[in-house]
Amino acid sequence: MQYKDYYAVLGLARDADLAAIKKAYRTLARQNHPDVVKEAGAEARFKEVAQTYALLEDPTKRKAYDALGTSSANEAFTPPPSWQDKYRGDKPDFDDMDLADILASLQARTAGTAHTKAPRAGQDLEETLDLSLRESQQGMQMPVTWIEAGVHKDMQVKIPAGVRQGQKIRLRGKGGTGLNGGANGDMYLHVRLLPDPVFTPEGQDLIFKLYLAPWEAVLGADIEVPTLQDPVVLTVPPGTQTGQKLRLKGRGLPGPGATRDDLFALVHLRTPKTVSEDERGHYLALARISRFRARAHADKD
Repeated sequence: MQYKDYYAVLGLARDADLAAIKKAYRTLARQNHPDVVKEAGAEARFKEVAQTYALLEDPTKRKAYDALGTSSANEAFTPPPSWQDKYRGDKPDFDDMDLADILASLQARTAGTAHTKAPRAGQDLEETLDLSLRESQQGMQMPVTWIEAGVHKDMQVKIPAGVRQGQKIRLRGKGGTGLNGGANGDMYLHVRLLPDPVFTPEGQDLIFKLYLAPWEAVLGADIEVPTLQDPVVLTVPPGTQTGQKLRLKGRGLPGPGATRDDLFALVHLRTPKTVSEDERGHYLALARISRFRARAHADKD
């Protein structure tokens, strides 16, 4: 048979932990999913990635694979006698078998001797669901892909509107298959919100940066600002300071029932790097007549 470097398929080192294996699998599965990518070879790569994940995420199969040691990829390879003695089972030899088939057979034998005829509930499964902030605000259907017992599975999942960072979505009966009449396990989707270019969740609220010119902060201004819905006009009061938060009530994330949390504009003052001669003259005039001393009460800030 031919040796195959499964770690190389996922672009990982041999000591990669399960979290790294899952992350690499999800990334490559999305990049090559046949429902999304139509280019030649994508489906074959997708199946190879799924097969690899089914091997490396299973502790028994991974241990058996690691025990083979390393060899050159795609070269003729024969497992050492000690390995064959341990994992042969009822197979007379491995000469005509594919490496993936050997490990799949190993899993089947292990699973077959690991339980009795008593009903056995299926395993609960967990996956991470990546959503943009705006996607989290609208109910939608999303594909979820995973591997169970070496078999690639996927389904369309209805995501409710208003899901939050770290929230768990429970899908009853969508986990591992029960044995001997046992109930199926559940699938748990852990919501992970992707970074948004404008808004940052902070607890139950949202924050965005609001940049003001010095005269806007001193005199006050009415400024159009973004929200998750339509832009609104925010009234900046006179004397607004850097670091101050200006509240837009009910413009944040959905809260309990029909309520919404708040949106806050975090103020940052920006000064011009260059000014015209006329502008410079006005700044000099202001410096001469102003009694404001920026550092007079710095210790009280």
